[in-house]
Amino acid sequence: MARIIIADDDEIMGQIACDALVAHGHGAGLVGDGTDALRVVKAKRPDLLVLDCNMPGLSGVLVLRELRNTIGLADLPVMMLTGRRGAKDEELAMFAGADDYMRKPFDPEEFVFRVEELLTKHKARAAVR
Repeated sequence: MARIIIADDDEIMGQIACDALVAHGHGAGLVGDGTDALRVVKAKRPDLLVLDCNMPGLSGVLVLRELRNTIGLADLPVMMLTGRRGAKDEELAMFAGADDYMRKPFDPEEFVFRVEELLTKHKARAAVR
């Protein structure tokens, strides 16, 4: 079981993602903006963070940049889950340090598969260190 934070200002999409993770045995919490996401992650480091690109407060990309520049959080696995569909948007997120990029609307089963894949990769990298 992993502890996962989802930051999304779209309550319906965020809840779908949260419910899918919980149904597969993970602990998941939902916050509605980037500022809250950063605060929660710093207070209780999760195993993975899921970020929307467009949120009030800090955007997902700004949250990601802050994490990548914070000691102790720079290696936190981050998946972008967003309605932004352009290749440039994906390039920007990956350049900022995202580990994966998934577009909305999304298939909950594929979402869980990709989250679990990211968690497995992160554990393998940590074991090598």
